[in-house]
Amino acid sequence: MKEYTFREVIAQAMSEEMRKDESIYLIGEEVAEYNGAYKASKGMLDEFGAKRIIDAPIAELGFAGISVGAAMNGNRPIVEFMTFNFSMVAIDQIINNAAKMFQMTGGQWNIPIVFRGPTASAGQLGATHSQAFESWYANCPGLKVVVPSNPYDAKGLLKTAIQDNDPVIFMESEQMYGDKMEIPEEEYYIPIGKADIKKEGKDVTLVSFGKIMKLAMQAAAELEAEGISVEVIDLRTVRPLDYDTVLTSVKKTNRLVILEEAWPFGSVASEITYMVQQKAFDYLDAPIKRITTPDAPAPYSAALFAEWFPKLETVKAEIKKAMYIKA
Repeated sequence: MKEYTFREVIAQAMSEEMRKDESIYLIGEEVAEYNGAYKASKGMLDEFGAKRIIDAPIAELGFAGISVGAAMNGNRPIVEFMTFNFSMVAIDQIINNAAKMFQMTGGQWNIPIVFRGPTASAGQLGATHSQAFESWYANCPGLKVVVPSNPYDAKGLLKTAIQDNDPVIFMESEQMYGDKMEIPEEEYYIPIGKADIKKEGKDVTLVSFGKIMKLAMQAAAELEAEGISVEVIDLRTVRPLDYDTVLTSVKKTNRLVILEEAWPFGSVASEITYMVQQKAFDYLDAPIKRITTPDAPAPYSAALFAEWFPKLETVKAEIKKAMYIKA
């Protein structure tokens, strides 16, 4: 085991797969000469050269479209968006081409492509650079959506995503790139579509994913000191979503709280809530609680942003409400 940062394991995962398969290339803004906007491709240009580590112009629609075409012709592209907010420029290529091609051609063309980059908020970047698009892309059949919460999961999931024969949306966070974790020296893969129980508990189930998992784990640890046992589930993948792990946990704890950094309408939390009430209603001892950001764009002001982003005390209070404990 050796300690690496999130950005380092992203580069490791891409490099390890590129050494095995010459059809894999990385394209995006500043991925080559600058070693990546967040240094997540550091050293890759030196090893693989400019034909496989490609600096693209500021034209997401163009380099995403080129890569979809390349995937149809035997390549396995990795497309980096400096932020998934910029993927909106390329969403036609992702939704109308990458996601649909296999079905529209009767299975003649797979699209083995990974679209990766940061999602959601990252400090004072303004409303247009602080948006969570997990539920947007998860809503589209034909796409897989992966949102790791730590370096270990990120490496194993990205390696699996690169080997997948279908398009994968791989979402990271600017605020996680410096996170450190011990990583095995031997190669490993993590399957897409399998949630992970980060902490076992018996009183209430808390489901989350991505960088806000840190808040979930902190809340669970502090409530443990108060005698409340919280089971914490990290979805890791939101499409396909591991309903079975969530349902099994709810049937044990009889309570569910979902924490998500996203707007409430049409959120991943909404989907989980529907599925749990559909398949485990008789096991629930309390209404399902959902914690999201407000239904408003992220503010630029640091003070307003602190009010907009879900708080630790809110998470703890909602868990207590699910247990009918006065906060």
